[in-house]
Amino acid sequence: MMKSRFIRGIASTVVVLTLGSLPGSAGGPPSDTTGGTASVKGTVKLNGAIPSQKPINMTSDPACARQHNAAVPGEEIVADKKGNLQNVVVFVSDGLGDHTFDVPTEPAVIQQKGCVYLPHVLALRVNQKLQVLNNDACTHNIHPQPVNNREWNKAQVPASTAEATFAREEVGIPLKCNVHPWMRAYLAVFKHPYFAVTGKDGSFDLSNLPPGTYTIEAWHEKFGTSIQKITVGANETKTIDFVFKSL
Repeated sequence: MMKSRFIRGIASTVVVLTLGSLPGSAGGPPSDTTGGTASVKGTVKLNGAIPSQKPINMTSDPACARQHNAAVPGEEIVADKKGNLQNVVVFVSDGLGDHTFDVPTEPAVIQQKGCVYLPHVLALRVNQKLQVLNNDACTHNIHPQPVNNREWNKAQVPASTAEATFAREEVGIPLKCNVHPWMRAYLAVFKHPYFAVTGKDGSFDLSNLPPGTYTIEAWHEKFGTSIQKITVGANETKTIDFVFKSL
């Protein structure tokens, strides 16, 4: 198990013959993989009953509540009837050795819209620009609370953009708004491009890997971290499934 925010919850892993696809970040393979690259694909599932999520209570700011025609569902555990789990960060945590990768020139973007963060979980690269957009008519407050990076706290007026970068790798950085306490998102920062955040179908795709043996981790804000080791050869695709136990 990893230290800091990598340690939370209990999870199990199994291998299945299921393919999924959700790209990570830009960056591409290192230049020494001319003999072929490898891929790791799969899904993240929730085993057991899917916990019901209480609607987000926005009554403390009527301006936020008026932006929604119906109750906004909670964001902590989002899964479909088949147990496909959203908002899981799947990434290579070990095995890349001394490979280096260019930092993307395009920013990673998170929005404040309807007094919620979109997306709820965002992954980006070390030193890649993070843009926070305020699309609401009210003032928000951007307050990431990292352990391995610099903490900062900044008010953001309507129709504005704030920018920042993170200098070190870290998974599970809480991002909150001090003005609206229900607003919470999570950031994951990596020095390589081999990561993905699962969508509605719970799938992930770590493509263009150099052939080798890797530790692959899956992180969820409530269920913690699941770890699996895998070896993939040149021009080979292997499929793994991470399964978290329901609370």
